[in-house]
Amino acid sequence: MALEKVRDILKDADARNASVIAFDAMDYPTISSAIYGAQAVRRPVILMLYPSMDRLIPLEAFAAMVRSLAATVSVPVGLHLDHSSDFSYILRAIRAGFTSVMADGSTLPFEENVAFTSSVVAVADAFDVDVEGELGHVGRATDGDDKKEDQYTTAEEARVFAEKTGVASLAVAIGSAHGFYTSTPRLAIDRLEEINHATDVPLVLHGGSGIPHEQLEVAFRKGINKFNVGTEFFHLNQVAAADYFKENPSPVNAFAHIDSVQAKLQEYIEKKLLLTTWEI
Repeated sequence: MALEKVRDILKDADARNASVIAFDAMDYPTISSAIYGAQAVRRPVILMLYPSMDRLIPLEAFAAMVRSLAATVSVPVGLHLDHSSDFSYILRAIRAGFTSVMADGSTLPFEENVAFTSSVVAVADAFDVDVEGELGHVGRATDGDDKKEDQYTTAEEARVFAEKTGVASLAVAIGSAHGFYTSTPRLAIDRLEEINHATDVPLVLHGGSGIPHEQLEVAFRKGINKFNVGTEFFHLNQVAAADYFKENPSPVNAFAHIDSVQAKLQEYIEKKLLLTTWEI
């Protein structure tokens, strides 16, 4: 199956009161394990590139690899640029073939965020590319940003922001944060419901690593249509490689660890994707 528009995947998720999981990836093992894991459990998946990963795999190579592997499976695969506040970098991603990009103006004052995001939407629309905006502040878990309720997205601002910018999806701040949590996060489900009722735009939850599954299941039913995971996936990649070399300090096959790591990554992907109730 060829790449599918992220907007179409999210529209289907919204109609089902479900969510699609989006994984940050950085190389062949992480990309392929996500796509083949999705195929194994018959779930849609979105592959994302975080801008800082460009030093490991350029935008153009990432897009080409995802597109090539997506053509070998029969489940929907989306391609998305994660957090970017750099207009020129976003434009480069669009030129590279990304069908969805995130215009992150969340650290800007509201009107400046609207202006920046709108400018990206205007260009992206010309290329039939989706744009995800962010409203509120999803910070770092180590800074305790998951507990700063004054930075949560409000329903009224979400409504106005969506109408003014024309975004295809909206990342909201409801108690999640990026990185490893220092204590169990608690999502503000009541706030999520208010936002979901205020706008028809599919909603996105960032900072998905470490949120209890029972909270996620509720969030998916209450309006989250895209759920981002990066930290725990990358951490597993490191741990799986370290474990292999600990058990095989002098491997005969210099490439054997790649298959070992990829198998563990795919097992993780399959279990994670089963959190959603959306089967193809």
